[in-house]
Amino acid sequence: MRRLATLALLLVVASIARAAEPPPPGLGHDHPLTGRIWNVAQGRFVAMNALAAAVSAARFALLGERHDHPEHHEFQAWLLRRMLESGRRPAVAFEMLDTTQAPALARHLATSPRDAAGLGDAVGWRASGWPEWRLYQPIAEIALAAGLPVVAANLPATAARAVARGDLAALDPALVRRHALDRAAPAQAALEDEIRAAHCGALPDALVPGMVVAQRARDAHMAERLVAGQRDGAVLIAGAGHVRTDQGVPRALAVLAPDAGVASVAFLEVVDGWTAPADYAARFAAARLPFDYVWFTARADNADHCARLRERARAPSDGPSPAD
Repeated sequence: MRRLATLALLLVVASIARAAEPPPPGLGHDHPLTGRIWNVAQGRFVAMNALAAAVSAARFALLGERHDHPEHHEFQAWLLRRMLESGRRPAVAFEMLDTTQAPALARHLATSPRDAAGLGDAVGWRASGWPEWRLYQPIAEIALAAGLPVVAANLPATAARAVARGDLAALDPALVRRHALDRAAPAQAALEDEIRAAHCGALPDALVPGMVVAQRARDAHMAERLVAGQRDGAVLIAGAGHVRTDQGVPRALAVLAPDAGVASVAFLEVVDGWTAPADYAARFAAARLPFDYVWFTARADNADHCARLRERARAPSDGPSPAD
């Protein structure tokens, strides 16, 4: 626990150091929602300690991020540390690791159980296409220092691509049956709209239904890994879309563990002019925010992340790329 306390101190010191510097202009640091936490069910803001208590009380804590946002990962690490301080010892599952990487992960943890810095190289992180391992390392540092299980949660990319092309045979038949992946989702239209929005409207309509099934398969697989990998519940580190309560991993968990407590937390970047939490529901094509809690943060940047996709959509090609 001494090492854990040291890591906690380092996180605090790093936060203080950043606070001593003027925040970058134009990223929403002065936005009225930045740094505030919204309890969706209660319709009110809550303190960080209240969120930490709620997450610690849930058997499954789902922490939804923007993948390349450093603060989101720092806040995930902070919540994990608070869970440990409350006496919890959950498994820590990563969307960014799929089950083909599980053997390499196990070998690394067997030989270097406290080496969070080397974990990325051990599982081939640089070739995965995810943002740099250093962003996720603070979460792994806390998990490994406490001896928590680390779980590769995602469906292999090859299987997800096959499913997106209509090949359900790439999945375990039991997974397909339990989560009704061979039938349209109850919220099929909303899921299709979400896939279109995630691809900035650049995705051919013919690909959308298959990609919805692939997304549902990923969510179902991650839920199965959370339930199977638990010792004292589990924490999922994933993109915000995977942790929304009206679909995604929470819906799959309801099939597998209907009585288990689940806390879904989304870290959302503020938008200029959107000063009320309800403004952000439109981003998810929902009547209200589809999470238990929303932690509003400044933006990591002001880049137009759809510009490249739009440019690719205008350029000639031999065909669409498979789902990632």
